[in-house]
Amino acid sequence: MPGLIGKKIGMTSVFSADGKNLPCTVIEVGPCVVTQVKTVEKDGYEAVQLGFQEQKEKHTTKPELDFRSKKKSIPRNLNWDTSKKQE
Repeated sequence: MPGLIGKKIGMTSVFSADGKNLPCTVIEVGPCVVTQVKTVEKDGYEAVQLGFQEQKEKHTTKPELDFRSKKKSIPRNLNWDTSKKQE
């Protein structure tokens, strides 16, 4: 999967070897959990859904809670589908 799933923490600056001040973004890249595996038979395509950062139950919709309780997983703030490459 190209890319990262994370949360922006803030900005900082770093000095390069030749003395230039370079702006940098600080990102928290935590443990990403596979929340769902999608198949061609059921969903029409192959993909893996990744979740990052736990979400409180009061901020989760009832359909999402029902879906996650059936899968026995914790709701996540960020869910990202990544398609599998066809070879």
